[in-house]
Amino acid sequence: MLNYFTDPILRGPTLGCMLMCLAASLMGVIVFLKKRSLLGEAISHAAYPGVVVGMGAAALFGVALEGSALIFAIAGALLFSAFGLKAVDWLEKRRRVPSDAALTFMLASFFGFGVLALSWLQGAYPIFARQVQLYLYGQAATMTDLHIGVYGVLALLVLLFIAAIYRPLQAILFDEAFAKTSGIASCFLSRALFFLLLLSIVIGVRCVGVILMSGMLIAPAVAARQFTDRLGMLFWLAGLFGVASGFLGNWISSEGSSVLAALFPDKRLSLPTGPMIVLTGAAFSLLALLFAPKRGVAARAARILRFRVRCIEENILKAVWKKEEIAIRELRRVHHVGAPVLFCLLLRMQREGWINSRKRKISLTQDGMRKASRIVRLHRLWEVYLSELGWPEDKIHQSAEEMEHVLTSEFGERLSVQLSNPLLDPHSQPIPERHG
Repeated sequence: MLNYFTDPILRGPTLGCMLMCLAASLMGVIVFLKKRSLLGEAISHAAYPGVVVGMGAAALFGVALEGSALIFAIAGALLFSAFGLKAVDWLEKRRRVPSDAALTFMLASFFGFGVLALSWLQGAYPIFARQVQLYLYGQAATMTDLHIGVYGVLALLVLLFIAAIYRPLQAILFDEAFAKTSGIASCFLSRALFFLLLLSIVIGVRCVGVILMSGMLIAPAVAARQFTDRLGMLFWLAGLFGVASGFLGNWISSEGSSVLAALFPDKRLSLPTGPMIVLTGAAFSLLALLFAPKRGVAARAARILRFRVRCIEENILKAVWKKEEIAIRELRRVHHVGAPVLFCLLLRMQREGWINSRKRKISLTQDGMRKASRIVRLHRLWEVYLSELGWPEDKIHQSAEEMEHVLTSEFGERLSVQLSNPLLDPHSQPIPERHG
């Protein structure tokens, strides 16, 4: 893999894409936290007609395609993106158009104008028109050391700016009203941030294309958000995911294209670099959404399963506590638990030292008695509390059945003191003592 950083052909795409993804992912965090994720999509599409007009201007002035035409394209993209952003702001604030409608209108109208302008450019200057296509779909594989310098300056500018305004940035992102009243130049900083966002999107369009740029902007931020609640760590993780996406996208594109060429020599199949970078970032986001330790779907499903298992175990302990001994068949009938599941639960409870099993009947150990009496105590204290509140009698028991698994012993004791340490529940049943 070291060749990707030293080889003259591979070095430009690899380092250029990594630096572009770093800048885009850091700006993407700000857009993501301000809940303006669609803004990146709209700005990237608004940049497209600017690229077309810029290339057309370069052709009219006789600029060499390999020379300053890139500067014309970037300048045109910046101009149109800024104009599109002002148009959205005008529609939202002056005409009171909803944000999503304004962004969608701007995206469609600017992109449509770009396609119209491209049709003229194809007839007048076909060579320049073919160059414009690089900005529509991206052409990371043709990047050179010049692009490393451009994206390096962009990434450094974004890093330094975020580091310099980190404290005010927190206020702007999470409490804009406080930022305005505390003397922070929130208006100036917001404009500077949006300028950097425009710059990141416009320059990044050359790498992954107009259509995919918004994905590269948001995907690392989405992945990073699943692992942290702190802004500083969010920036670090988003940058890490962005850089990793840039490198792995290049690596998969290069190696995958070689494999496809070997397997299908007659079909000329390949994996384009820009889409592979965005797909890699999307893969990071999907894996984070599924397997992040706290927020991931798998972790949440595991917590839900553990809670349900604990509820069933506590209900079993409570049922045995009331009868001192109960048949396994009766447990299955009362709790509607399948035989394999019940067998596993009873085996675990026996291993924990809560129950004894003899002749297909279950009884409690000393530890099991204490645990079961604690559950019953919480249940009956909650019933007393609801009765004091005037809760309907037909709903008291069901509510206590749900709350007994959620209440802690500490809360139960505070509730008992609040209720003057009652001895009986509303049904005249004794409330177990604190230590069983």
